[in-house]
Amino acid sequence: MVDDTPDEVLAELKTRNLGGWGVAQIAAGTGLAVYAMWVGILQPGFRKVPLRLQVPYIPASKGQVDNVMILLRGRKGGLVDLGSGDGRIVLEAFRHGFTPAVGFELNPWLIRLARFHVWRAGHHGKVSYRREDLWKVDLTECKNVTVFLAPSVLSLLQEKLQAELPDDALVVAGHFPFPDWKPCRTEGQGADRAWAYSMQAQRQHTLKNNKCTVTNGDVTFN
Repeated sequence: MVDDTPDEVLAELKTRNLGGWGVAQIAAGTGLAVYAMWVGILQPGFRKVPLRLQVPYIPASKGQVDNVMILLRGRKGGLVDLGSGDGRIVLEAFRHGFTPAVGFELNPWLIRLARFHVWRAGHHGKVSYRREDLWKVDLTECKNVTVFLAPSVLSLLQEKLQAELPDDALVVAGHFPFPDWKPCRTEGQGADRAWAYSMQAQRQHTLKNNKCTVTNGDVTFN
């Protein structure tokens, strides 16, 4: 099956029939109020961040979280979530045995919300959320990385990931796929779909595309 494009995912998010109770649940339980604070209060604090790199808070659904965990099944060690939002991916990763489980997020209100969720779940001190710029995070030792970011950010982030991550690293994306990478696995459908990328396979694919041959003095790029 052909992967959903970003436009198709956005269309499904806009047209999904939630009903009155569904809207109430989102507003009360998944952080729509926090998103409203982002637009009205918090976003001015990010004026130093280029507009195309600003990512509004859109919480991951339960289906998305479950699909991410399925793609990470069998993996061990620590996990890093870049742009961790309210922290639900990091918390669920810890519950599945990933340690250390660390989220990086610039929004201080979302970090507080994430820490509250951890405290309420009884895992205070076992999960870490750090207010750091994801572009400055050293990823050279990371083996499991998750991202729920906008396409404009993913197009730049893929360069950082490919430059820093080890070959045995696995990257899992939600909301949108990486624009120039080929996933090794996908899980779920529509807006809940998640994409997994093997760094070793991605590097091999890049090398293959950039490989050149010389024939009779002419250079041919494959």
